[in-house]
Amino acid sequence: MFVARSINTEHKDLIHDVAYDFYGTRMATCSSDHTVRIWEADIAAGNWNNTAQWKAHSGSVWKVTWANPEFGQVIATCSFDRTAVVWEEVVGEGTPGDRSGNHWVKRTTLVDSRTSVTDVKFAPKSLGLILATCSADGFVRIYEAPDVMNLTQWSLQHEICVKVSCSCITWNPIYPRHAPPMVAVGSDDSTPDTPKVMLYEYNENSRRWLKIESLQEVTEPVNDLAFAPNLGRSFHMLGIACKDMKIIALEPQR
Repeated sequence: MFVARSINTEHKDLIHDVAYDFYGTRMATCSSDHTVRIWEADIAAGNWNNTAQWKAHSGSVWKVTWANPEFGQVIATCSFDRTAVVWEEVVGEGTPGDRSGNHWVKRTTLVDSRTSVTDVKFAPKSLGLILATCSADGFVRIYEAPDVMNLTQWSLQHEICVKVSCSCITWNPIYPRHAPPMVAVGSDDSTPDTPKVMLYEYNENSRRWLKIESLQEVTEPVNDLAFAPNLGRSFHMLGIACKDMKIIALEPQR
């Protein structure tokens, strides 16, 4: 039997996103009140405790995402204020395992978008510390931190012109390892006959991201999408949230 518990988040406006960390013991929420809140699971009590909150942007915060813990306690956020921001938790003085003295520090602000940044996602850890953003201006931007010990330095590696307003993005988990990196981009453009889901793959020879597919099966504006973990399948599965829920199998080209 499932038991539902509500959390009084004390956000002052709509909550747009919630994200668990790699282990599922920490949670981040973001809201139209411009803030981000971090939560810790209290397994014994069955509760979530708010351990940090701060004003993250000067507009609604649409999405929050965690980096792999191999890179530390790092999150990224994106906002209506046209920016994406990378935050890192700094360990304070105290006993090991006690996070009460910790605080979150802004490491960098990514300001290349000319309009609202609608989604932000870290790449699979095997690619390194790489971050993808998508924006209402119709661009996907991919950034890399060349030195994972210095998160103040991020370089814009690729700028992909999607040509339609972008609402969401997701990385394909790279299994097997030899498969090239792939992202799926969703659009909330309501114009008929415009593509709503586009697939891009990184070509090592040209060192560019190339569009390999526009999914004709999706004709409604897309609100979110996500690849399923690949545990030995010979194909990819992509879940798409639009007017209906669609799950599409993507067979690799031979």
